[in-house]
Amino acid sequence: MGIEIITTSDGSHSLRNNELNETYHSIHGAMQESVHVFIKRGLDHFLELNSTASEVNILEIGFGTGLNALLTWQRSFQISQKLNYTSLETFPIPEELWSKLNYATDESSIAGFRKLHEAEWNTFVDIEKNFHLRKIEQSLEDLTPPVESFDVIYYDAFAPNKQPEMWTPDMLSKVAGALKKGGILVTYCAKGQLKRDLKALNLEISTLDGPPGKKEMVRAKKV
Repeated sequence: MGIEIITTSDGSHSLRNNELNETYHSIHGAMQESVHVFIKRGLDHFLELNSTASEVNILEIGFGTGLNALLTWQRSFQISQKLNYTSLETFPIPEELWSKLNYATDESSIAGFRKLHEAEWNTFVDIEKNFHLRKIEQSLEDLTPPVESFDVIYYDAFAPNKQPEMWTPDMLSKVAGALKKGGILVTYCAKGQLKRDLKALNLEISTLDGPPGKKEMVRAKKV
């Protein structure tokens, strides 16, 4: 698989999959996109609505570079809730690539980023007291997440025009079923078909302002 490191507009790295001609993050800013879509509109929004929750179960579709996991781990230092973070990844990137990514800028975050990538697969690993990581080396197509088990879902697959199999009603039904009542799903994608499919699964749809370079994003809630 031909993958190369690129620098996005906010100075943070991403990867380009040359076979798909697709980047792992927005070229307008990888860090900005992840913070805006998954942390602020996802995790933080859920915590605002559920401030008394003792723990939050998160499912990420696409571990990729580990950026979303890193940002969530860093967020865990600022909150009281325990975060249980499950992430699916079919094609883990090699150390020769992830070790060169510039997301971690101090000794602590560099060590944390390494712990995230080097964590054993298919089991929960205690990264910190309040952050527990389980990376599953399997695709959503081959796995059905347990029903009503997750509070927040980061849907971060490649774009529908590059990886259409990840955006079918069957795939969306799996993640909708995995959401607890009151749980939310966030994604950078805001296509009309996606919103119609999520609505057909009885999710409440919100079209929100997107990250830099993108007009809109979607948040769906299980009511």
